[in-house]
Amino acid sequence: MAKRWYVVHAYSGFEGHVKRSLQERIERAGMQDLFGEILVPTEEVVEMRAGSQRRSERKFFPGYVLVQMEMTDDTWHLVKDVPKVMGFIGGTGDRPAPITDKEADAILQRMQEGVDKPKPKVLFEPGEVVRVIDGPFNDFNGVVEEVDYEKSRLKVSVLIFGRSTPVDLEFGQVEKG
Repeated sequence: MAKRWYVVHAYSGFEGHVKRSLQERIERAGMQDLFGEILVPTEEVVEMRAGSQRRSERKFFPGYVLVQMEMTDDTWHLVKDVPKVMGFIGGTGDRPAPITDKEADAILQRMQEGVDKPKPKVLFEPGEVVRVIDGPFNDFNGVVEEVDYEKSRLKVSVLIFGRSTPVDLEFGQVEKG
């Protein structure tokens, strides 16, 4: 049998704990040949704090752990009996269904993109009202016109003396209104 990707439902916030416990149990049971990778799907995000960039990780499927494994009764019980695991996602209670290779590849691709190009922690959309918190237009409110995630910049329409003026700002210079 080939190893397939399965989604394990874990208590939210305990994904890392479940991953470590699962790895320990696999080693103790000597089932390393039946298991592949165990992943907590995360992506790297960048936020501006006090003028400096901070990188952190954000789970994009909180409460879920991806496990690459061969499904047998023994491996099923090993995963199901890990503390803080609620069960598998998909299939029936006693026969979980693996996710497709296409879905697994999309998740792995997203994780890799997060490492290569971290996303900003706060996402902005055109038409959204923001407040300028830094620079010459401090304390002005404006409407987002364009968002450039590559350069982490926004074009914001600010009302100055009754006239709408486009202003180019960095993500760290605004906050959601």
